[in-house]
Amino acid sequence: MDAIHYKIREDGHILNRSAYVVLGADLEGSKDILGIWTGENESSKFGLGVLTELRNRGVEDILILGVDGSTGLREAIAAAYPKALI
Repeated sequence: MDAIHYKIREDGHILNRSAYVVLGADLEGSKDILGIWTGENESSKFGLGVLTELRNRGVEDILILGVDGSTGLREAIAAAYPKALI
């Protein structure tokens, strides 16, 4: 789980945006993009929203979650998936 940062032009202004990409792999090794979410910036609140949506869509448990060192993201993961190894 990580965010890709990009710039867009809106109403004559250049704005920064983030897109979270979540890649999942099951125990058999099959990989799927679970989703791409866009927002104004990379934040723990936005990350928690992504994780909550995954839970609501049926992702019951996560064994290992690879992330960067974004502030508050570890706490967001612990709230949504307390058994996940980070």
